[in-house]
Amino acid sequence: MSKKKNSMVDIAVIGLALFAMFFGAGNLIFPPYLGTNAGADWFSGFLCFFIADVGLALAAILAMIKTGDVSMNGITGKLGKVPSSIINSLIVLCIGPFLAIPRTAATTFEMGVKPIFPSINSWVFGAIFFGLVLLFTIRPSGVVDVIGKFLTPILVVCLLALIVIGYIHPIGAIVTTTEFDTVKEGILAGYQTMDVLAALVFVIIIVSAAKSKGYTETKATMNIVIKSSIFAAVALCVIYGGLAYLGATTSGGGFEGYNQTALVVAITQTLIGSYGVLILAIIVFFACLTTAIGLVSSCASFFEELSKNKISYQTVVLLTVGFSYIISNFGISTIISIAAPILCLLYPVVLVMIILTFFGKRIKNNNIYIGAAAVALLASAAAVLLDFGLPFEFITKLPFGAYQCGWVVPAIIGGVIGKFIPMSQKAIIAANENNSETV
Repeated sequence: MSKKKNSMVDIAVIGLALFAMFFGAGNLIFPPYLGTNAGADWFSGFLCFFIADVGLALAAILAMIKTGDVSMNGITGKLGKVPSSIINSLIVLCIGPFLAIPRTAATTFEMGVKPIFPSINSWVFGAIFFGLVLLFTIRPSGVVDVIGKFLTPILVVCLLALIVIGYIHPIGAIVTTTEFDTVKEGILAGYQTMDVLAALVFVIIIVSAAKSKGYTETKATMNIVIKSSIFAAVALCVIYGGLAYLGATTSGGGFEGYNQTALVVAITQTLIGSYGVLILAIIVFFACLTTAIGLVSSCASFFEELSKNKISYQTVVLLTVGFSYIISNFGISTIISIAAPILCLLYPVVLVMIILTFFGKRIKNNNIYIGAAAVALLASAAAVLLDFGLPFEFITKLPFGAYQCGWVVPAIIGGVIGKFIPMSQKAIIAANENNSETV
């Protein structure tokens, strides 16, 4: 059977895999919390969250495709070879073994396993969890098919079952709430998922999967990646909307004082009863397992390519899984406190580069990229240092500072300054070489 006849199946498999890799525990807990607090305005909260999360992640993928280089270098390459390699490595390490991968195991243990098996040790559970991750990632070519064909359907069925039950038998009436800035909180929740950084990492294995299925020509690869990404975005839209609605049905009262995690547990128990904890455990387990598999595989592919195959894919998988296993036992709070400041530094730089990439044909001077990214980095550093008690309150008073986007105006100023700084001859040659590269 030709690829043309199989294309819809391939799009669905890759799209479902991408959906599952994005849909971690953090993505599970934000929409219901927004719905509860927004009440009758739940759809606005969901929409803002969706745009700030999936919208920006999709923009990142489209930006890479626009450059003709569907890799992280397609976004950061304009900064120069060394800065680009450093930023890319930091992104992969933070979205990989430093933060996101250990967090998947820690979240599964604390949300899904401990309530059912309170006596189990985190080291024992971690060994089982990462043993499965290792099993599914040690062969790079099978990762997407395993996630898309086998693991994701279980996750989606459980989520849809929960949403349908909540729709047929709503917990309560949806009421109008007060003193909740729906738009702001929706944007912040989407921003905090950091899925834009994940998109840069996940696209590595999505492109690899497309090529392994026979889409080896550049145009065919671009086409399958775009369609699979849109498929994943639609699936995420349905699930996020459903979860936000479930949260809205609790806005009438009785669920005050719950944090994001406890609210999901309470909603599940209310809808399903004694089986709620078990269903939630299954959802969290598969949500986190699929995300961990995607991240480990992407991390291994990145460092294998960065080392020019001097370090094998399997070696990086083993190192990543082993390191993540150890870090996962530190607990969620400790993991986030260690890596969150680094992510907050990198995120604005990546967003600046994504936005500028869409205007790549009009930007003839790479110093615009460098100036905008450098000043965005300085502004985000000020925001991070403010959290550590240093006197940088000015960052919160800048435009969009309330949305954790105080770096926007400084980045614009940095880009304008960069425009008037001539490129060196060496930089011009490097830029020309960059522009000539394709997927």
